[in-house]
Amino acid sequence: MSAVPRTPSSSRTSRRGPSPADLLDFARRVAADTALVSHLPLDPEGRTWTRLEGPAGAEAWLIGWPPGAETGWHDHGGSHGAFVTAAGELTELSLSVPLPSEGWRSLELADGLDRVRVLPEGRGRAFGRNHLHQVENRSTSGHAVSVHAYYPPLPLIRRYSRKASTLRLELVERPEEW
Repeated sequence: MSAVPRTPSSSRTSRRGPSPADLLDFARRVAADTALVSHLPLDPEGRTWTRLEGPAGAEAWLIGWPPGAETGWHDHGGSHGAFVTAAGELTELSLSVPLPSEGWRSLELADGLDRVRVLPEGRGRAFGRNHLHQVENRSTSGHAVSVHAYYPPLPLIRRYSRKASTLRLELVERPEEW
């Protein structure tokens, strides 16, 4: 695999870690590295991934998505992050407001909070610490590949179920379980 592009250090990055914009810039540069992206093994039935060296201590991943793959609703345990589609197309379902990451097990969501973003190759987004979303490869025939970066490195992932307007915390995963 080719070398992973690095984000230049700045005084802001070195004191507080990379910002969401820094992570998005990193993910864009890695997604444009066609040699790296093409070396990710793709499985026809499940997601595949490889860990990358992220900028300034960030956690980063290159992820392959077979047709129909999705993450389920989840958050990033208080980390901010970014992701960019490197090949194919991904769809992100999210909420238009940040939700508190702790202190609740079930929420009734108001109407009008749902957002859908279609992210073709080269497109991505950054997000804050209280972002909750689901990412999907809605293609019926083609894989997608994406680059994800998080800071601080993911302390946990909270997984949720969603039925109509009810969002319910189902599981908390720690890094040793991935």
